[in-house]
Amino acid sequence: MKKSTIVTIVSVTVIIPLFLLGLSINENIAAQEAINAVPKIAKFESRSAEWGKNFPREYDSYMLTKKSDKIDDVLKKEPALVVMWAGYGFSKDYNAPRGHAYAIEDNVNTLRTGAPVDANSGPMPTACWTCKSPDVPRLMDKKGENDYFTGKWARWGNEIVNPIGCADCHDNETMKLTVTRDYLKRALDAEGSLKYADASHQELRSLVCAQCHAEYYFKMTEWTDANGEKQKAGVVTFPWENGFSAEAMEAYYDQREFADWTHALSKTPMLKAQHPGYETFITGIHGQNGVACADCHMPYVREGGVKYSSHNVRSPLEDIENTCMNCHSKNEKEFKAIVQRKLDRKNELSRTVTSILAQAHLEAARAWELGATEEEMKPALLDIRHGQWRWDYSIAAHGSFFHAPEETLRGLGSAINKAQDARIKLRLILAKYNDAEYVVPDFSSKEKAQAVIRLPYEKLVEEKIQFLNGLRKDWVKQATEKGLFDPKTTEGVVYKVSYQ
Repeated sequence: MKKSTIVTIVSVTVIIPLFLLGLSINENIAAQEAINAVPKIAKFESRSAEWGKNFPREYDSYMLTKKSDKIDDVLKKEPALVVMWAGYGFSKDYNAPRGHAYAIEDNVNTLRTGAPVDANSGPMPTACWTCKSPDVPRLMDKKGENDYFTGKWARWGNEIVNPIGCADCHDNETMKLTVTRDYLKRALDAEGSLKYADASHQELRSLVCAQCHAEYYFKMTEWTDANGEKQKAGVVTFPWENGFSAEAMEAYYDQREFADWTHALSKTPMLKAQHPGYETFITGIHGQNGVACADCHMPYVREGGVKYSSHNVRSPLEDIENTCMNCHSKNEKEFKAIVQRKLDRKNELSRTVTSILAQAHLEAARAWELGATEEEMKPALLDIRHGQWRWDYSIAAHGSFFHAPEETLRGLGSAINKAQDARIKLRLILAKYNDAEYVVPDFSSKEKAQAVIRLPYEKLVEEKIQFLNGLRKDWVKQATEKGLFDPKTTEGVVYKVSYQ
């Protein structure tokens, strides 16, 4: 073979792969540039599909949150909770959280939001929408924050229709992370350790989550509307002025004599922890070492040469190679075993607390029946209030056992002490009124517990179904006519509840 032919073959053999590599690199650069580009998206665009036209990888990964669709009835597993929440919505219906795509679906379907027949009826205030949708910051901007927080939950049924999405966390002009709910900014500035204006990009990768994954209450705020009428708004407020710990927030609430509700059996002025994920997270080893929520729940992934953040928000253990294994050297099996041990310890203590507290509520109810006075009952009720709050703070965020295991176990231990103190005081009162041998009724199943608290469960379900088949469908129709509703978010979604 001629030397020139050999040279030609060798050259072609080298050049073709280099050419293909060059094409691949150019393609990846173009794809990455497209991700980094700033497209034109309308201000407060709440339909995530519109954002997805420019960010298909992020959007497609977000849509995977639909796969987290299992209904897990917590009250069925832990019937003591029904007694502990007597007189409050959570005694009616409480399921483990599902994927972000179900935020609106679950809020509308739960028995807690009731069965309104018009915009001014139902048990819940407007604030119950606040963490569920990018339609919320749109309405806050359009109506004003106080106006948004005024009235009943059903008031915004035909306006808040799109689940948690892009506009909750991103600026439409720069695509940078941004906090879209001012109550978080106010809370950070009041607490003082991290002013919102000083927050870094890495800190924002947690703060955008903290808008919703945090403890809050509805602060009653008087204001005057455009017609000069006096109104009262239930403004979402984070109780952080004294600090982030359970005891600091407990003191905040006690100083204001605030109660989420009065217990239907024990008459205790109760506190209900919402989901203090941010507060527990920052006390744990990950938060203290600068890890952000997104590092574990929205890890960076690669598609070819393109790097982007997965928006399939879920447990880090479901994608352990891209999350935990980036920092930890143990193999997957060993790592999951460690996490399971932490969860088992938390669950053991939590079940102990719930059993004690449920009995305390029932014993308090019996003491009232026997004629106990407010002065006699006050110390025991304060222990119930504090014990249940510390228990709730420790478990309500679900991932707290992983975020801050030591703080979680400390909180549960403190809750046990408070709950036991309450029962000792109540037993002394029962003895005084000649019923020292009182035995609490059986609450060993969800059905038995709901019967004990006299919850009209079947009636609530019947009313809810009527609402879902009536007013709820009207809301979707009206939102669609307004051009607000994004039907893509509900494609493939199967209706699931715990009560049917």
